[in-house]
Amino acid sequence: MSADVTTDSSSSMSETNDQQFVNIAAYLFVTLDELESRKKDLKKLCQNLSLKGTILLTPEGINIFIAGLRRDIDGLLAHLRQDPVLADLPVKESFSDYQPFKRMLIKIKNEIIVFSVDGVDPRQHTSRKIQAQQLKEWLDAGKEVMLLDTRNDYEVKVGTFENAVPIGVDHFRDFPKAVEQLPEETKDRPIVMFCTGGIRCEKAGPFMEQAGFQDVYQLDGGILKYFEECGGEHYDGECFVFDKRVALDSNLKETETAQCYACLAPLSKDDQESPFYYPPHSCPHCYEAPEEQENRLRKKRLEKLAEVTNPLPGSIAYENVLPLNVEKRFDQMTLLEFLIQRHPHMGEEYWKEECETGKIHRRGEAVSGDLIVRSGNQFAHLIPATIEPPVNVDIEILHEDDSLVVVNKPAPLPVHPSGRFNRNTLQWILGEVFYPLRLRPAHRLDANTTGVVVFCKTRNVSRVVQPQFEDGSVEKVYLARVQGHVGWESMTCDAGISREAGSHGCRTIDETEGLSALTEFERVAHLEDGTTLLRAFPKTGRTNQIRIHLWHLDHPIVGDPLYLEDNQLGETQTSELDQPMCLHAAEISLKHPDVDERMVFSTSVPTWAELS
Repeated sequence: MSADVTTDSSSSMSETNDQQFVNIAAYLFVTLDELESRKKDLKKLCQNLSLKGTILLTPEGINIFIAGLRRDIDGLLAHLRQDPVLADLPVKESFSDYQPFKRMLIKIKNEIIVFSVDGVDPRQHTSRKIQAQQLKEWLDAGKEVMLLDTRNDYEVKVGTFENAVPIGVDHFRDFPKAVEQLPEETKDRPIVMFCTGGIRCEKAGPFMEQAGFQDVYQLDGGILKYFEECGGEHYDGECFVFDKRVALDSNLKETETAQCYACLAPLSKDDQESPFYYPPHSCPHCYEAPEEQENRLRKKRLEKLAEVTNPLPGSIAYENVLPLNVEKRFDQMTLLEFLIQRHPHMGEEYWKEECETGKIHRRGEAVSGDLIVRSGNQFAHLIPATIEPPVNVDIEILHEDDSLVVVNKPAPLPVHPSGRFNRNTLQWILGEVFYPLRLRPAHRLDANTTGVVVFCKTRNVSRVVQPQFEDGSVEKVYLARVQGHVGWESMTCDAGISREAGSHGCRTIDETEGLSALTEFERVAHLEDGTTLLRAFPKTGRTNQIRIHLWHLDHPIVGDPLYLEDNQLGETQTSELDQPMCLHAAEISLKHPDVDERMVFSTSVPTWAELS
């Protein structure tokens, strides 16, 4: 517990023990210059004295909230008062058994207290000040006076004078607009305004006089000075203070009031005993039921999604920079040979022109096509005035929590930047929607495949989730509509898949040296148009696995532009977005990194898979 009193610094302090922290609050409206020099000197001094708190330096004066041991506080005040312009700096003190500030900050601002109203300058004029004892006498006698609380609403909730009128603001900068709402007849009434220590009233009073209020007073020293001299008479509750103590009672002692980290609301003892008090995340004032929180967050994401995708981000011309990383197999080739073999579908003439026109860079400099490349070299391909093909951005957010974001991807829409697509990709769009979070896809879907995609919010979450996709522990269910009526009810395909894309820009079956792959299929229904609806359960995660296996089984997917009927292949990968295809990731089940149990994420059935 802390034992707090407040007094002017000129009072005798013989009763202060050496281990108590002295908390000082001081402000003075006076013209200050050389602010950077003052900041540098004060920063060094406060570090040497082990002080913590805040000092604001402004052209209109100084504002101080600092705590430290007696000898250190005295050292700071002696330094400040050596300056003639600060010689009359008034200081109020209180004591605590602990340091109520976390760190030492010295800031240069435009104003001591943000107000930004022309013609209000406490260095030139302030309203008449009324002393605490005189106000008490007025209130004892029942003098007709309007008590105006200039503080923020959350401060007023902790306590205020009896029958006081809160100005009704969340921030002092809103005070001028709030004054406009006061009844016209109050302009002729005696008004005593007050705040915690008096600083806000130094500007509020002159402003009200400018606005036509005739009889304005400001409580000198604020509520804390009133507590010191008059106790709690005519005051109901406590006084909010801006440090760890949160609130003081009329004896200037710390109370049990706390403050919510999330919404900053002061919390009574009853608030702190509420089942909705979950520090630092929520309190009874800001708690939302999980369903309410999820709906609010989803609405916010959808609004941002609409903003990011209208117009399509890749529809506005920009300079695209594509990375080119040299793998070991390209070591000692010329740059041109590397480009041709790395992206053969673009053609030799295309890469010659890109090199000759200076569009291949390394470390910011254009390089020629005859440069010998080494394994590990990194190049950049500059594509000016890039405009990307249109995509479908009807993205549905299925789930979001502290670790994961799960979406239903439409088609056509690539997941990752590649080829012709950089900004018109799911990853780039979600990166804008969820900024500053950097979402990491835990897996991928082909551009023309729809359905569930899982993203991780942090690198640590990714380290837990992504291995589940790699080791096969994630359970996936796909829907596929295929050419022809299949003659089996279930089928397992374990044909190996080629390690590299071939001349058509796609992988195919390679039974001898290919990567192992396993997919189980289950027939759902034969359809009237001669196609079949299947469920697919991939047990491995090879590129284009389901598409290749169904093509190998002579039942390619309806609408697949690459894996065609009669064991034919489409011309190039560039045709992949020409039309949607009937492959949908309907369900994913994985072990959630937070709750340590499996969760299932699923979507509604696409139109082409509906059975009427």
